[in-house]
Amino acid sequence: MDYLVVYTSKTGNTQKVAMKIFEALPGKSKDIVNLEEYHGEEADTYFVGFWNNRGICTTEVIDFLSDLHGKQIALFGTCGIFENKEYLKQVENQVSVFLPEDNEYLGCYLCGGKMGPKVLEKCRQMQAQLNTPQIREMILAYEDAMLHPNKEDLDQAGVFTESVLNRIQRKKEERDGIKR
Repeated sequence: MDYLVVYTSKTGNTQKVAMKIFEALPGKSKDIVNLEEYHGEEADTYFVGFWNNRGICTTEVIDFLSDLHGKQIALFGTCGIFENKEYLKQVENQVSVFLPEDNEYLGCYLCGGKMGPKVLEKCRQMQAQLNTPQIREMILAYEDAMLHPNKEDLDQAGVFTESVLNRIQRKKEERDGIKR
């Protein structure tokens, strides 16, 4: 198989992005599977999706990534806090570190995603105790995240997929050029 999209999704956000990436992949040698239903299918290129859990992915995703060897791998995910580019880069770094070195890392796409209601409840409880600008900012971020992933986020997932495919093609052409 050429491409396999493997993802975890707690609230459906990451699944939406996974579907968009799958649709953007060419040909018929591709599949999409929730990590919970993964049964060892093999592919040349993996798109691995996760939801951000306090700056990192779940242990199931870590275990999955750690078991991949000699593959081309792109990451994607959804985050409740997504306006801070430094934070998103930190999330990418925290997750990509689990890829064994014999893989080719192709990049990461992160976008906003709805958070569960318990997050807002916790913020409101904190606000009742201490109404700081940081807590108010967290509540605003929660409210903004409720609008994501939106059409623009999904369109950007398609753009990311195209850029990964172009990178794969350039690498292939470089390898073929050297062999000629």
